Amino acid sequence: MDELTSHPLARARTALGMTRVALAAAIQAAAERHGLRSGVDKARIRKWEVLGVTPSEDSQLYIAESFGIPADAVDPSAWPDWLLGVDGGVVALGPHSTVPAIREALSTDMERRTFLTVSGTALTGLAASWATSEAHASAVQLLADKPVGEDIVTFLEDTSTRLTSVATEQRQHLATLLDAHLATVTELIDTGRYSAPVGVRLHTLAASLSQTVAWHRFDIGRHTAAAKYWVAGLHSAHAAGDRDMGAALLGDLAYQAAWRSDHATASEILQRALARTVHPAARSLLHLRLARALAAQGERHATLRSLDAAEHLLASAGHDRPAWCSWLTEADLLVDSGQCLLNLGDTSRAHHLIGEGQALLPAARDKTRGVFLAYRAESHLSLKEPELAAEAARESLRLAHRIGAPRCVKLVKDLLPGFDRYRAAEGVPELMELAAV
Repeated sequence: MDELTSHPLARARTALGMTRVALAAAIQAAAERHGLRSGVDKARIRKWEVLGVTPSEDSQLYIAESFGIPADAVDPSAWPDWLLGVDGGVVALGPHSTVPAIREALSTDMERRTFLTVSGTALTGLAASWATSEAHASAVQLLADKPVGEDIVTFLEDTSTRLTSVATEQRQHLATLLDAHLATVTELIDTGRYSAPVGVRLHTLAASLSQTVAWHRFDIGRHTAAAKYWVAGLHSAHAAGDRDMGAALLGDLAYQAAWRSDHATASEILQRALARTVHPAARSLLHLRLARALAAQGERHATLRSLDAAEHLLASAGHDRPAWCSWLTEADLLVDSGQCLLNLGDTSRAHHLIGEGQALLPAARDKTRGVFLAYRAESHLSLKEPELAAEAARESLRLAHRIGAPRCVKLVKDLLPGFDRYRAAEGVPELMELAAV
């Protein structure tokens, strides 16, 4: 077993869930990617952590690469202080943290370094930092050599809008374009010369694109990459001074935590996000997600309070809403309320709300419809109605396969054990066959 140590390298390694053996393997792999070899092993890492030996400059670069830290954040002369920004896989908020955060997401995603994780402790710490700090005046750069004019920013904004407004069924084909769009905006932020207003627009666009890319990664099950992009978007929104957008990205991170059944982390992140959120629609969405996390923990009274707040805020939100929550409707309120009641054991009322919400959902929101159908199947199962549950589950699966939504597929497959005792019921064999595809 590794010795306990307070060395920054040990803390960073532990926060990322890596043993000394795993870190040594990651360093060796990083060296190989550069056409070199590294002799680092578990014993060498122990010398760095316990005996205070300083790694070579090359080894420090490989350590950074293993942790997903951009190379330009490494200062070999400042070892181990440059590691202090590593906290469970997130870059700390700072005056120049946007580009490192986005590039960390891009590099982690590109190399599929799935051994890296983002810890719940790191996310709650990041949320606390966001809630208690003011935006950094970093959305301006006047000294670089490449001027960025308003026309190019308008072009990028318009293109982004067109990419993200494509129908759900077709949007799955545009992932590479969205990635390239975000990389282009990041390069402009890093190397361009621009005024404060143009800088705000670039950072705002980076936040929006990071959020869109994150949802794509989340939908296809690449959770580490999704978290990195949401964190990157939070940095961008913070630099732009957009509190509501920052809250949206925290809300997405909380949604992911709840999806992985870490409801305590989700609740804490959402409470931090609500502390600095202004727009009623934004607050409504956050309260709705908080209610889901609280219900999963059996907190009945707190759940009902958040549902009541979400309902009243949505009613007062009006039509002028931030783009990221413009989709929120009574349908979402009803279905999520039903899911909360299902978790709290009020099955009959939950089933009614989920059905009512599904009927109100706009036709264009196919992915959400697939999720709602999975929820409806779950509520039918709770009412011991296997035929109707199987019908809803089959419809959800067919829709998910058509539009390319693995998240919906997982929701249905998670329900399959509940059908085991109903294998002879009408429609259940067909569901099992469809799920096996």
